[in-house]
Amino acid sequence: MPKQRRIPMRMCVGCGQMRPKMEMVRVVRTPEGRVVVDTTRSAKLAGRGAYVEPKEDCVAAACRANRLDRALEVAIPADVFEHLQRVVAQRVQTGS
Repeated sequence: MPKQRRIPMRMCVGCGQMRPKMEMVRVVRTPEGRVVVDTTRSAKLAGRGAYVEPKEDCVAAACRANRLDRALEVAIPADVFEHLQRVVAQRVQTGS
C-alpha cells in the first residue's frame, strides 16, 4: 500500500481557518522590508509570509483588523491591499 502524501496546511490570517497551502494567497515581507503578494502559489519568494484565504471576506478582515500587519510585523501599504484584492477577485472569478 503506497504512503499517502501529506498536504501542507496554513492558517488564514483573516478568518483563522486551516486550509491547504496551495489554495491560499501568500503575502510576503521580503528581507529588504518590501511587502508583496506572492502569486507563484509555491512560496518561491524569500521572507516572512502570511496566508489569506481567497475570499473577499477574509481579505477585508485581514485589512480591517490589522491582522496582516501583525503577522508580517510591518505596516502594510494600501497598494498591497489593493493588489491582494485584485488577486483574490481574479481567483474567485476563475474558480482556481
